[in-house]
Amino acid sequence: MGAPGRWLSLTALALVTGCTGHQAPSPSPAAEVSALRLVSEHGCAKLLSALRTAAERRVGTYGLPGDASGMARGRIPGADLVPNGSQAQTGTQAPDHSGTNVHEAGVDEPDLIKTDGHRIVAVARGRLNVIDPATRKITGTLALSEQGPSWAAADLLLSGDRAMVIAPEHRFAMDEGVRPGTSPRGPRLRLLLVDLAGRPRVISSLAADGEYIDARQTGSTARVVLRTTPRIDFPIWRQGGSDEATTAQNRQRIRRAPLEAWLPAYEVTGGTTRRRLRVPCERVSHPRDLTGTALLSVLTVDLGRDIGDADPVSVMTDGRTVYGTGSSLYIAGSTAPGTGGPAMAPGDVRTEIHRFDVTGPGRPRSAASGSVPGTLLNQYSLSEHEGRLRVATTSTPGDGRSTSAVHVLAQHGPRLDVVGSVGGLGKGERIQSVRFLGATGYVVTFRQVDPLYTLDLRDPARPKAAGELKITGYSAYLHPVGDGRLLGVGQDASTEGRRLGTQISLFDVTGAPKRLARFQLPHATSETEFDPHAFLFWPRSGLTVVPITSADGKGSALALLVSPDGIRRLGTVRQPGSAIRRSLVIGDTLWTMSDAGLRASGTRDLADRAWIGF
Repeated sequence: MGAPGRWLSLTALALVTGCTGHQAPSPSPAAEVSALRLVSEHGCAKLLSALRTAAERRVGTYGLPGDASGMARGRIPGADLVPNGSQAQTGTQAPDHSGTNVHEAGVDEPDLIKTDGHRIVAVARGRLNVIDPATRKITGTLALSEQGPSWAAADLLLSGDRAMVIAPEHRFAMDEGVRPGTSPRGPRLRLLLVDLAGRPRVISSLAADGEYIDARQTGSTARVVLRTTPRIDFPIWRQGGSDEATTAQNRQRIRRAPLEAWLPAYEVTGGTTRRRLRVPCERVSHPRDLTGTALLSVLTVDLGRDIGDADPVSVMTDGRTVYGTGSSLYIAGSTAPGTGGPAMAPGDVRTEIHRFDVTGPGRPRSAASGSVPGTLLNQYSLSEHEGRLRVATTSTPGDGRSTSAVHVLAQHGPRLDVVGSVGGLGKGERIQSVRFLGATGYVVTFRQVDPLYTLDLRDPARPKAAGELKITGYSAYLHPVGDGRLLGVGQDASTEGRRLGTQISLFDVTGAPKRLARFQLPHATSETEFDPHAFLFWPRSGLTVVPITSADGKGSALALLVSPDGIRRLGTVRQPGSAIRRSLVIGDTLWTMSDAGLRASGTRDLADRAWIGF
């Protein structure tokens, strides 16, 4: 990273809100909202004044809403064939292998384990482990605990002989070396660029105050999204104290806060060199109706170069859902217009979406912004197809009866405009899973039964519901398995909506959706239900692996064989004293990972081939 002048900003984003009715070709006038244009603030004094004014309007007894550093001050913050198939052979000695399950082909996502067929790289128990799948031995380790105080939640990205370790942490007031008024507290992100060519070693690192949101990688280029909140030390609310007095003190703290309290700061280390950089005020952009409570930054790291070359772009908005394609990076977040507070009616909540152009290898370019009514489930609620973005959301109007819809957005200059919508999905229910495949969408909602909706999206201006299947239970994750089949992993349920255990369903979606087969495990759950990275599907044989936690808390990996006609149990893989979380295929070997180590099993019969303890 070079001189401060290299920190550039978002300049031409615009936020336009809009909604269409059920299968309506154009926005309804009643749903239109005034456009918000992102502008660059000229002059540090003007920016600081705007931020202080906006933050004062939103501060309360416990500080600013959405402040992820709340625990540092004794507060409890608010809870706010596609991938996983075979990879192209990267060398003459690399067998066919699966990748980590991801949303879009060619766009990698951070995870606990990565492989290129030549090597396996895994993070567990504060160590990075490199394994040779041919000899089934550990060839190198790196103690991450020596690089920072906490690496329990570290993830990986891999490119050639380089790995990037992504490790969020949270520093508390009682942590060693953290003293009120002298050291920063709250969330922090560390990035380590590791050379794997020989003994694993750290080439360079980057540390940033803020909350890690997510990352995406295309080729050797990774984009890391960081959320920061103002670094203002609000006093702790005490039992018996006055809410009004505490809020007044908080407003005074905001009025005295310097501009540096809002601007993101980064520290880059390479060898013996250490540099601390901050985004200059003239490089920051924000909507006219800024909240003053959060800022998003996108850092660009080329794993083939040096982590110090990261060149962030920043915008003063909020968002926690990241979705990426080969050409776009989307960041989305739900907001209640006007105040951003809980006093807004539930039906007023909207999802704001920002698109960045990532076609080039350098920093992303701001492209367009828009919004839709309702909230997202996760990144699978977003899908870009033929230059348009499809978005699935759930809204809860004043009567409390939730309903869901899919909106199609098209880019018009700096705007993402809604050009078509289909609504009325799952009345009284909420979305449990979404999958978009080409010009077709699949949406599962649930309260007592599981309606699986098939959506025809061929005409962006007039999307329509093409089919519906109602069964008990629901699918929390949907995965295409070829031949017009869709596999759903979720929960069985009684007719009253009581969850009964893991349910894996095979659907025929060539026409009106119908269930062909299902596999059930009573009183069990799967990590796949909330983290699709845990799911493995190997198209060559139909091998499907999902981690399972039984009622007694014991974990295993359930291996199934999925064919166009049904689901057959192959067996179960277990590990000593630790739950299995991830699975990979390299050649004819199934690798299952837990915090304790890796087990190698045959893909045909699950025969035990090796155990590698971490």
